[in-house]
Amino acid sequence: MTFARGFAAEVRKGLLNLVTGWREVLIQIITFPVFYLLIVLFMGRGQLRAELLLPTLLGMMALTFIHEQVNRVFWSYLGDIQSGVLEQTYLTPLPSAALILGRQVAAAISALPTALAVLATGATTITLQGGHLPFDAQVIVPLAAIVLGTCGLALILCGLTLVFKRIEIITQLSVAVYAIAGGTLIPLAAMPDPIASLSRLVVPIAPGLEAMRDILLDGHSLTALPSGWGLGWLLAQPLLITAGGVIVFTRLEHLAKRRGTLGRY
Repeated sequence: MTFARGFAAEVRKGLLNLVTGWREVLIQIITFPVFYLLIVLFMGRGQLRAELLLPTLLGMMALTFIHEQVNRVFWSYLGDIQSGVLEQTYLTPLPSAALILGRQVAAAISALPTALAVLATGATTITLQGGHLPFDAQVIVPLAAIVLGTCGLALILCGLTLVFKRIEIITQLSVAVYAIAGGTLIPLAAMPDPIASLSRLVVPIAPGLEAMRDILLDGHSLTALPSGWGLGWLLAQPLLITAGGVIVFTRLEHLAKRRGTLGRY
């Protein structure tokens, strides 16, 4: 019951922050779709080319989600550290796992409005161009893989901020890495093999994106994915990243508590 109450409280707190920050959300709902259209225009040399709309939409949705989810979890921890609240939570009987899980769920929910705004913009543009937005229930698996792997990455960044504090630049640089080398705008198959392999290995959204494109663009089944390293790696990679995130966060959390620096900034 203690765990459930703490988990629910963290989710509620994250959603309240979403509601109170509605102006920021409104700006993002406008700017991210505009950014998506500008990318398509740039890639299409000033034209919204039909063959670019859907592939870029899939990549932009994944990029939007990982940007929002990771940043919201990271800044929630940093905000609690700066205000001196985080140290107080460790003085209660509440398990820290409840805090972690609650923040992750709240951040994932809070990332949805902006990602859905990009999806709605892409779907509308594709329809106006005379096309249609395909759907296949199999994409639920790569979508779940993206969400789970992104949570693992967020755990690593949050663990780092407990110890090293001023690492805001890392979250911003990581978004640039996802955009350039994560397969969001250019398929990994078109990149040099070493970069593509490294991206499939460590970027949470890369295997899921390849799988989504194989399913929606080329009509392949989930068990016969031609791109990347197949269904096995699609399922294994987010689990490995999340397990690594739990280990890294736990060790850095213990280090911060041992040093007595949870509330220091």
